[in-house]
Amino acid sequence: MSAIRKADPGTTDAEWEARCDLAALYRIVQHLGWTDLLETHMSVRVPGEPGTFLINNYGDLFDEITASSLVKMDMSGQVLGGGTRYNAAGFTIHSGIYKACPDVACVMHSHTRAGAGISVLKRGLRPISQDAMEVLDDVVYHPYGIPASAEECEALGESAKKGGCLVPHNHGLLAAGRTIPATLKRLYMLERACEVELIARTMDEPPVLIEPHIVERAARRMKALRATPDYGQRQWEALLRRIDRDGADYRR
Repeated sequence: MSAIRKADPGTTDAEWEARCDLAALYRIVQHLGWTDLLETHMSVRVPGEPGTFLINNYGDLFDEITASSLVKMDMSGQVLGGGTRYNAAGFTIHSGIYKACPDVACVMHSHTRAGAGISVLKRGLRPISQDAMEVLDDVVYHPYGIPASAEECEALGESAKKGGCLVPHNHGLLAAGRTIPATLKRLYMLERACEVELIARTMDEPPVLIEPHIVERAARRMKALRATPDYGQRQWEALLRRIDRDGADYRR
């Protein structure tokens, strides 16, 4: 992405690119309708600085977020640059996962109706849809904890070690991945699986379950796909073109 200007003279080219990508991600989330006023958050680890990450300036609507407005933080909660305000629960979620999972470079958290609906069920997702086949092997259910607490920070990190698609009970959805495109693709498919599951639960007959041997083969296939460096890249590029056509001015 071409930069219009940098957040400050000390910002590296790699950090500025990450800022532009994360600001674009917020605009994409807005486009997809996954917002919950100000209460959800996405982050990315700063390239070359594994102990720091970028997150939204708390109070900005997603379509107001720009590259320079993002808050740069370390894992202790110290603000290092960009904006000045952050969501305390957001810091807990993102720092906990980054500290526990060194290979994770992006974390996304949502409160969509479908995701929140499935999160109230003990084991909400079943092998009933093609969408579920993309994520079912990667789903981890996480018990509801005390927001913004040190205990929850550590517990979320432990859950994230088990899979990249988290369903925090009584809360919403969360995805973690090695790149922004991979994380977005994970959350999109998890959201779709939740939507289909909720629709199926309103019907007057039980759903058709996908055969176990097919579920097993799908899990092997998806594990291999998620390990590739370009997982989600094509969808990411298409969505970037969409928000650019809409005139989004996030590269500033």
